[in-house]
Amino acid sequence: MKAPPVVNKDYILRVEEQASGDVILFISGRIALDDLNHFVADVGSILENRALRKLDVNLGGVTYLDSAGTLALFNLEEQGAARSVPVTFHDVTDEIKGILNLLDQKAHHRPPLSPPKKSPNILEQVGEGYRRLFDDISQVLSFVGELFIALIDSLLKPRSVRWSNVLSYMKKAGVDGLPIVGLISLLMGLIMAFMSSLQLKQFGANIYVASLVAIAMVKELGPIMTAILVAGRSGSAFAAEIGTMIVNDEVNALKTMGFEPTRFLAVPKVLAAFFVVPLLTLYADLFAILGGLVVGVVGLDLTIFTYLQQTRNSINVFDIVTSLIKSAVFALLIAGIGCQRGFRVSGGAESVGTSTTSAVVSAIFLIIVADSAFAIMLHYIK
Repeated sequence: MKAPPVVNKDYILRVEEQASGDVILFISGRIALDDLNHFVADVGSILENRALRKLDVNLGGVTYLDSAGTLALFNLEEQGAARSVPVTFHDVTDEIKGILNLLDQKAHHRPPLSPPKKSPNILEQVGEGYRRLFDDISQVLSFVGELFIALIDSLLKPRSVRWSNVLSYMKKAGVDGLPIVGLISLLMGLIMAFMSSLQLKQFGANIYVASLVAIAMVKELGPIMTAILVAGRSGSAFAAEIGTMIVNDEVNALKTMGFEPTRFLAVPKVLAAFFVVPLLTLYADLFAILGGLVVGVVGLDLTIFTYLQQTRNSINVFDIVTSLIKSAVFALLIAGIGCQRGFRVSGGAESVGTSTTSAVVSAIFLIIVADSAFAIMLHYIK
């Protein structure tokens, strides 16, 4: 018994049912990847409603067969085996036989060389997090040791320092940062003076607006705000610069030429930040006091002399010196962690971006921790 053939632009499927109950499937034309979905669907629709005892597949009319078509034939054989229906191929030309022999029918049933990873449980995630934290701390401490030795050696041999690079980084981290530091400091002084005046007016204590702005900016907000701005501008730039050199194998080239990367790349950046961040802090303090002065003169009817005199009475040399010391420590933290994150880059552009982000976040975290330690120490020292 013959069923109507299934005609496709690439192939023709024809089914003959024998009196014995066997079914012969004649395939002719192309069996290739570009029309494989239709082929599999057509073969399935022909055979799905038939009670088969045996299936003979005649490949005598096949003119082209690729690896995808071979897998489709193997799949047909497996489906027959799942239904206890033996499938055999007949009239196979030497060319088609060569294609069939190229593929190992059992290969795609083998388990993958690396089994899929299971989703870690909460304990595994916590353990992995602590492991990464300890590895990070170990790398940071190792880099701090290398940087400390390089800085001591540079102080003992100042001629070995590339001072032209130090001046260049001082310009990038300091001079180029003056506009944004000045603007934000001025706005901070304006906001602090205005908000504090709303409360102090009720008690006729307008004069203490100057004291509040001066003490807050000189002791705390000036150094920490300047350090955060420098971390965002220069710390990220240090990490990105060194990270890009790592990706381009420029650091390996320096090692090949006999240069020590930490001393050659990190020391100029650290020295530049150490010199300019305290100066930027003084600059920020002055602009914040100027912002408070504007509010005091315009909104509180204070004279310039009165405001400045109250500001001078509120702070002393100790406050200014400790502010500069904090700024210098913050500078070392910012430049050091930026360079360390840059040297950790491995891979491509994505790794550079990740290290740059990590440099900024880590620098801000270290700044907050160091500022907390300074607050406790200065309280007992004073």
